[in-house]
Amino acid sequence: MYMHHLLMHGKGNRAMLALKRVYEPPAPEDGTRILVDRLWPRGIARDKARIDLWLKDIAPSDGLRKRFHGKPDDWDAFRAAYFTELKGAKAQAAAKELLDCLQSGPVTLLYAARNEQQNNAVALKAWLEQERSGPK
Repeated sequence: MYMHHLLMHGKGNRAMLALKRVYEPPAPEDGTRILVDRLWPRGIARDKARIDLWLKDIAPSDGLRKRFHGKPDDWDAFRAAYFTELKGAKAQAAAKELLDCLQSGPVTLLYAARNEQQNNAVALKAWLEQERSGPK
């Protein structure tokens, strides 16, 4: 497997934000590794995962996660509901922490989901890009 979904930031083509399944081995280019799931991933030892930061508050709520689990047809509805949750105070504080890490160098958002195209980290990255490029 490889890192995908890169967000370019700053000068040159240096990838600053990437997504990666937590089950893939850590790599030096990952930079700060941030777990963006509410639950600790099954079968992952904390020492082997090399997770620098676990931002539970930026993950979808348990209710939202359970409502959309295994329903890829509801992707747009999931994203809309998740984006609304990301406006909450705890999620905003976690987002600020994430963006602060991004100021220091590359960041890799880690997730456990098997679906690499439709998961909370993909949605979070899209939201971050929207927030960073949209009107303030």
